[in-house]
Amino acid sequence: MPKYYSHDFRQKVVDAIELEGHKKCEVSEFFGISRNTIDLWLKQKAQTGSLAQRPIHSSGSNHKITDWEKFREFAKTHGDKTQKQMAQLWDGEISARTISRALHKIGFTRKKTYG
Repeated sequence: MPKYYSHDFRQKVVDAIELEGHKKCEVSEFFGISRNTIDLWLKQKAQTGSLAQRPIHSSGSNHKITDWEKFREFAKTHGDKTQKQMAQLWDGEISARTISRALHKIGFTRKKTYG
């Protein structure tokens, strides 16, 4: 997980290079950050004029199944088929792995229950 630095800290690092004229390697050692981080901040400042932290984007996927009631009915109807077959029958392009995650999410199981 990346380490996030405050705006004030970023500004101090960049000021030490731009205003005080220190070398990047000296600033890197003094503040305990990598040269690459300093280069990225300088590049960001040159491009955007700001050192503000860029927004963090979720690494989650775009969810292809949004209507869960429809999927529950689909699972009841086609629950005897393999996940690959279910993926082919679903409206739109979807993978067997997505079907697997969705079945798990709704609590669908293939285990037999004896009552």
